[in-house]
Amino acid sequence: MEGIRRITSFTVDHRLIVPGMYVSRRDGNITTYDLRTRRPNAGDYMDDCTMHSVEHMFATYIRNSAIGQSIIYFGPMGCRTGFYLLVKSVPDAVVREEVIAVLHRIIDHNGEIFGCSEIECGNYRCLSLNDAKSEAERYLGVLESSDSNFEYPS
Repeated sequence: MEGIRRITSFTVDHRLIVPGMYVSRRDGNITTYDLRTRRPNAGDYMDDCTMHSVEHMFATYIRNSAIGQSIIYFGPMGCRTGFYLLVKSVPDAVVREEVIAVLHRIIDHNGEIFGCSEIECGNYRCLSLNDAKSEAERYLGVLESSDSNFEYPS
């Protein structure tokens, strides 16, 4: 459509993206990170319960981390291949360290999922700590097995 600008994430060639951690965009002192847990368009997508469960656990732990006051948003991508994390005024390497620490905390978590009641959540029956732990282990393996330059492949 004439006059409509493409959003930044649609300008990246998704055929080249592999699981990892990327800077999607920078807007002043706010950085949007693409926490890509799955390869796009490969047929391997997170199911709703896994995505929802990671969202509850990760969002709670990252907001209670050393960079908690700088967190603006954490949530799933509609394509079910990862998450967006928006952070204000924190160096990329520090954010990566905190993401790794949060994944460890999810894996080591005992007890209920955060916000797993009818009062706290709009779909509280669709939560699984085991699914969150499994996805955290999967993504942690990706991050720990490679260094990140935070740039999308080209």
